[in-house]
Amino acid sequence: MTEMTAGNAVASPRFKARMAGVFQVLEAVTAAGGEVFILGSLVVTGNAAATAGNILGHERLFWLGFALSLIAVPFHLAWTLLLYDLFKPVNRSLSLFAAFIMLVGCAIQAVTSLFYAAPLLVLKGGSALSAFSPEQLHSLAFVFVKLNTYAFDIYLVFFGFWCVLIGYLIFRSTFMPRVLGVLFAISGLGWATYLSPPLAHYLFNFINAASAIGELPLMVWLLVMGVNDQRWREQALKYERARV
Repeated sequence: MTEMTAGNAVASPRFKARMAGVFQVLEAVTAAGGEVFILGSLVVTGNAAATAGNILGHERLFWLGFALSLIAVPFHLAWTLLLYDLFKPVNRSLSLFAAFIMLVGCAIQAVTSLFYAAPLLVLKGGSALSAFSPEQLHSLAFVFVKLNTYAFDIYLVFFGFWCVLIGYLIFRSTFMPRVLGVLFAISGLGWATYLSPPLAHYLFNFINAASAIGELPLMVWLLVMGVNDQRWREQALKYERARV
């Protein structure tokens, strides 16, 4: 009896929705912790030498940031696949397309993590990089810091498009409040402005506000309410009948 109950819980759309909320929290904490807070605290804008000094002086913190950035990738993959499964009854093709976009985004997120580790590897290259002066090593490490930033900006564009598509699917669903879809899509439009990094950096405060307004309510709803199981099953049945 216990095994049957556990199996039903795993198959429940509400359970999957809550797990999606859990992975959303984990991805947000790890990605922001590694890329924004830790790396951001070590980088001195326009000063390669000071940035190098911060990285070498806080090596354990730097590696913690790298680990968080890397761990964020599987968390985001799990979040993506759970939402794909949840929104198949709304529109299977669009849900699959959204998942594909975010899988590409996750691949870019993984590459970003490699650029994250590169500056410290350069600064501690030892004899392999002995031909470079300290100033040249600082500059080379700073180049990788910039590459990390550019790669993360590209990831945010894919994330933004994914948010817009998921927002539309939420809006078209019958098992979640439509307002959550509208807010999540607005958040996605904000991240999509990283197609032009100068514009995105100019609108940084507005993008952060849109992100908080769009992503936090969805996160809370998924964790607390999940989805309406009955309406999800009704929409899934309706979609399957329409395909026949």
